[in-house]
Amino acid sequence: MIKEQQIEDFLIARLTDLKYTHRKEIKDKASLVKNFRDKFQALNRVNLTDAEFERLYKEIINPDVFASSKRLREINTFTREDGTPLHYTLVNIKEWCKNEFEVINQLRINTSNSHHRYDVILLINGIPVVQFELKGLEVNPRKAMQQIVDYKSDTGNGYTNSLLCFMQLFVVSNLSSTYYFTNNNAAHFSFNADEQFLPIYQFASETNKKITHLGDFSEKFLSKCTLSQMISKYMVLVASEQKLLVMRPYQIYAVQAIVNSIQEHKGNGYIWHTTGSGKTLTSFKASTLLKDNPNIEKCLFVVDRKDLDRQTREEFNKFQEGCVEENTNTETLVRRMLSEDYANKVIVTTIQKLGLALDPTNKNNYKERLQPLSDKRIVFIFDECHRSQFGENHKAIKAFFPNAQLFGFTGTPIFEDNATYKQIDGTLGSYVTTKDIFQNPLHNYTITDAIEDRNVLRFHIDYFKPEKNITVGSTEHKKAVVHAILRKHNAATHSKRFNALLATASINDAIEYYELFKQIQENKASVNENFVPLNIACVFSPPAEGNKDVQQLQEDLQQEQVDNKVEPEKKKKALEVIMSDYNKQYGSSHKITEFDLYYQDVQQRIKFHKFSNADYPRKNKIDLVIVVDMLLTGFDSKYLNTLYVDKNLKFHGLIQAFSRTNRILNDTKPHGNILDFRQQQDEVDRAIALFSGENTGRAKEIWLVDPAPKVIEKYEEAVKAMEKWMQDKNMVAEPQEVYNIKGDAARVEFINRFKEVQRLKTQLDQYTDLNEEQKAKIDELIPEEQLRSFRSSYLEIAKQLKEVQQKEGDKAPENIQQLDFEFVLFASSVVDYDYIMNLIAKYTQGTPKKLKLTRDQLISVLSSSANLMEEREDIIDYIKTLEVGKALNEHEIKDGYQQFKEEKIAKRLAEIAKNNGLENAALQQFTDAIISRMIFDADKLSELFEPLDLGWKERTKRELALMDELTPILKKKAEGREISGLKAYDV
Repeated sequence: MIKEQQIEDFLIARLTDLKYTHRKEIKDKASLVKNFRDKFQALNRVNLTDAEFERLYKEIINPDVFASSKRLREINTFTREDGTPLHYTLVNIKEWCKNEFEVINQLRINTSNSHHRYDVILLINGIPVVQFELKGLEVNPRKAMQQIVDYKSDTGNGYTNSLLCFMQLFVVSNLSSTYYFTNNNAAHFSFNADEQFLPIYQFASETNKKITHLGDFSEKFLSKCTLSQMISKYMVLVASEQKLLVMRPYQIYAVQAIVNSIQEHKGNGYIWHTTGSGKTLTSFKASTLLKDNPNIEKCLFVVDRKDLDRQTREEFNKFQEGCVEENTNTETLVRRMLSEDYANKVIVTTIQKLGLALDPTNKNNYKERLQPLSDKRIVFIFDECHRSQFGENHKAIKAFFPNAQLFGFTGTPIFEDNATYKQIDGTLGSYVTTKDIFQNPLHNYTITDAIEDRNVLRFHIDYFKPEKNITVGSTEHKKAVVHAILRKHNAATHSKRFNALLATASINDAIEYYELFKQIQENKASVNENFVPLNIACVFSPPAEGNKDVQQLQEDLQQEQVDNKVEPEKKKKALEVIMSDYNKQYGSSHKITEFDLYYQDVQQRIKFHKFSNADYPRKNKIDLVIVVDMLLTGFDSKYLNTLYVDKNLKFHGLIQAFSRTNRILNDTKPHGNILDFRQQQDEVDRAIALFSGENTGRAKEIWLVDPAPKVIEKYEEAVKAMEKWMQDKNMVAEPQEVYNIKGDAARVEFINRFKEVQRLKTQLDQYTDLNEEQKAKIDELIPEEQLRSFRSSYLEIAKQLKEVQQKEGDKAPENIQQLDFEFVLFASSVVDYDYIMNLIAKYTQGTPKKLKLTRDQLISVLSSSANLMEEREDIIDYIKTLEVGKALNEHEIKDGYQQFKEEKIAKRLAEIAKNNGLENAALQQFTDAIISRMIFDADKLSELFEPLDLGWKERTKRELALMDELTPILKKKAEGREISGLKAYDV
């Protein structure tokens, strides 16, 4: 196996070939600082006194990654000893390529708390900007990133108190596999309970061919000017979130293509980037680069609906605060177009407002007022450029702005196969394609590319076949659909972990579905006390009745526009009832006259759906939203995974609707679920063939998940392989035997084997088309109760190995270092805090002889889920104090548990105080102060030991020992929140 030292030597040789200077002598903080001082003074043509430099150094070292990154890119000011200002930059920000590029290796940062060493670091003008973590073993990208995250969180690592605070990118490589990702502050540089990870990238060519070998990566990514562009142009500082982003390769190529087309006067063009690929970030970056182009008068980013206008404006302003103002109406748009203010150079607007501005019949004379702009160079960037309204405005834009360049983004281009017949440019009617309108295809990144890159998910499609011959669209058909959804929803949404849309063919259908769900769920609840109804919402636009907001909203809602012309009052009354039900359910007060607020509220509840009932009660969730046209395009939510389809879809409409379900979250969301109640398999096949790019032969294989029989076969193989492995270790293949596995190597192998079993089971659990025979086969392989026990064994072993990882760090065996436990696979949305508290209550309400659930079974259920891993020991201890027959309700159980925990902690604190010779009250006060402020104060710790009159060395030793004992208690009391300053004592 290749050694890390060999990879390091190889990388340094490559960088030297790329004209980096290898500074072998820079090995510590002092030599790093001296080198920076020399570079700083040369760049800014200044000689600082030692006192001045020391003060400047203290000013620029900032643990806030975002603040440091801003300083790196800006002109800054320093006051010299004589009171004069020095305007300086840390690097040459005008011509980044002309900076000095150096490479250092084996840098050590020493502090009183740690002794850190860094493999390879790249310096630009003496500033560390890229750090390499080189591995002599197979790189698990998530695990490698987690190691850097843990390393960076360690106290005294240099990232907060040295020039390493300017670090921009991390690269992890084992020579053949190379990944990179951005540095960030702790809030954006950590793994949360749901295991949603920061983006990890592999570099790629313009045709999306991956560049993974470190040698090729160095040549394509690390050449001086390319790296300069990556940092200066293609990283985005998200002001609203104080976060750094780096653009994906395909986004960079798209931006470059637009900028080159403008610089070289190459005419119009379009970007085919699939839905979910981050088109807003790409267009924002293109717009901001054009903002600095003096030859461009204006850049208009054009969307086609009010909600997309708001959404895009908010996204742009998230990337750069206040960069785009709201256009409340066409008058505002015209004023901003005529403004010479730099802030108005980039404008987000709707195609509708733009159309009104260019309408010669408009009484406000907008067109006449805009005349001074007509011969200027204006750039128009259109989002989802295939929308129908664009064709109607195309001629007006081209006629009025002959020097304009038009660029379109689309996830689903119009080809000849999916074109509609229309008139454009004054010619006879024809089938108009995206290429007809925008001329040049500039860059492609298809859904096939995105699925292969794991940027979006594959699809599982269940073509529902009714048991008897029913007319599609009839009430009988809808009842069958409702019953099917209620039957399949738990599986489709992973026990309501996710939410769903039901796409209907008309407003009347949506209303009827809403009423049927109410009626059928009420009937089920009346005969089955355990039936838990779905929380249903319904959204469609009301009759416009002169409301301009609604009119604008409806311009891309063709079916709803048509429907609202027939019996508008009836539809309005139905929507009022739906909104009234919604207000009762969610405690809101929406009115039909302010429909937009209701629509936004529905979107927010889908987008910010939470798994755990503890932090987001079930009553606040929406399980299913019934829609007609709304939410089927341009709407993204990681928590939406299922689309029920009872309307005819084809080509781009089908792909857009399906793509609502395939946003990446984590391993509990393996695919997007589609349940089609209209048997549209032929249309699906046509759409896949049309939008698969060049991979038409393998498209279905790439887009669609394996059918159930194939996954069951893989599951069987994984189960049998695990059983055989256990037998080979002289163990019976039973959960209790897991605790007898000897040695870390064997325990690591069990973790990896059972994790694969659980991953496949999680996937199968979300298949909605399993027949009874297949379900029986799955259950036969590992019965549910046995599987639950295996999960419990897994979590116990995983917890032990996780402790080894945390305590030993780089000194742990390599196979343990590389373990990625993927606890999220074992976090059941069913077995949450409320569920367990409810089970405990039911347990106490039984009688000793007629228990439905024994204490051991209750503990087994609790132990099988990763949700409550940190609480498990306390809950089990609490269960043991309860008596069957002494009935308690859920509220009493929760109160009792909280009291039990507090008493247990108080007892433990008293023990710790006694063992350390401290006053119990003083220790209690010390811990209470930390929790109330969420800040650890080292001075207060020293004050605790003052009465003992200890020497410095002994006191330090006792303080560290005390914090070893207190840290787990403080973490428990903090309930998952991070205590500032505690990391130094974390064990």
